[in-house]
Amino acid sequence: MMVSVVARVNSDARTFHAHFLNGRTLRVMTYNIQHGAGTDQKLNLPRIAEVINREHPDLVGLQEVDRGVKRTHQVDEIAELARETRMEYAFAYNLHYQGGQYGVAVLSRFPILSVDHRRYDNRREARRRGFVRVEVSVGGQKISFVTTHLDYQYEDGRMFETEQLMKALDEIKEPLIVVGDFNDLPTGGAYKLMRNKFDEAWEINGSESGLSYPADKPKKRIDYIFYTKANGVKAKRAWVVDTLASDHRPVVADLEIKSGEK
Repeated sequence: MMVSVVARVNSDARTFHAHFLNGRTLRVMTYNIQHGAGTDQKLNLPRIAEVINREHPDLVGLQEVDRGVKRTHQVDEIAELARETRMEYAFAYNLHYQGGQYGVAVLSRFPILSVDHRRYDNRREARRRGFVRVEVSVGGQKISFVTTHLDYQYEDGRMFETEQLMKALDEIKEPLIVVGDFNDLPTGGAYKLMRNKFDEAWEINGSESGLSYPADKPKKRIDYIFYTKANGVKAKRAWVVDTLASDHRPVVADLEIKSGEK
């Protein structure tokens, strides 16, 4: 499916891996990086990497990532971000764009065991979309981590894509975390469909807003961190990062993952 993975694990990851056996907190982030352009419309990947490094996530789901695209000077953005964050990566393109590829990606502080990329069938929107799922090993516990980016124009399109996403993930038995830019409000159909199977990290904050878009004056909550209701996964904390490095603000959550030990 034309996905790429590079092995790059730092010493901090190995230390976390060794201490995870008793059950630990996993920090995850979802971040639409707008191909590295901030609200000032200046391309600045080091600025994106700085935002990520400052939050110290273990798994990051990225949307709007370019590889070899003319507008971003043919840079392999995910490879560059992986280098600057010292993490492994998986990239999955959903469409060809300006001589290169455009899609979604994952950064992982843990070994990536497998990669699954699916493109959604679409109804009206011209842009092809999809998701990438990686399976990682954390202290002997397998975890599936997914990132996606849904239709921004049509609610029925988002619903159609979400139905495909949920069907593709239906057989996953290990702890499952799904993050992304869903382009859907909590009152929307795609969000409600996800909530049939998943809990959502922001709920622990009660009435706090969680607004993530647009970054300069957030008015919408459309970036989410979902996780399976079973499998011993529980949100401990969630927050939105105040940054103008993209047109979205990243959302971060600390998830308590039950130990893989018997």
